[in-house]
Amino acid sequence: MNDKIISLVCGIIFGIGLVISGMTNPAKVISFLSITHNWDASLIFVMGGAIIVTAPMFYLLRNNENSLLGNEFNFPKKTEISFKLVFGSILFGAGWGLIGLCPGPSISSIAVFNPLTLFFLLSMTLGILLNKYL
Repeated sequence: MNDKIISLVCGIIFGIGLVISGMTNPAKVISFLSITHNWDASLIFVMGGAIIVTAPMFYLLRNNENSLLGNEFNFPKKTEISFKLVFGSILFGAGWGLIGLCPGPSISSIAVFNPLTLFFLLSMTLGILLNKYL
């Protein structure tokens, strides 16, 4: 139960960080991706901050089989790059690049009740279900 509470607190902190950084604002994300037209480079600092926090932890915990909470790490067994992986990556990148949202920020932006966000979440859920059953 302790790990669930810690996960919830981490998720809330992550969501707050996404809102504060502007990652839940599709216009900001699209202006970051559009380097030739009104480029907004401020999201580089968001990514840089994430790397500064994450990279040392990956390095320090690289040989551990369990997390600090005692949960086992589950790394993917497949290592080859398949057509399905490349095609899915292209769809994922094009989808969030065109709309300006990826799954994490879209869930965080539910609080703003943006119709575009709700449509994106519904579409993402349908895509997950289609993938699961097809």
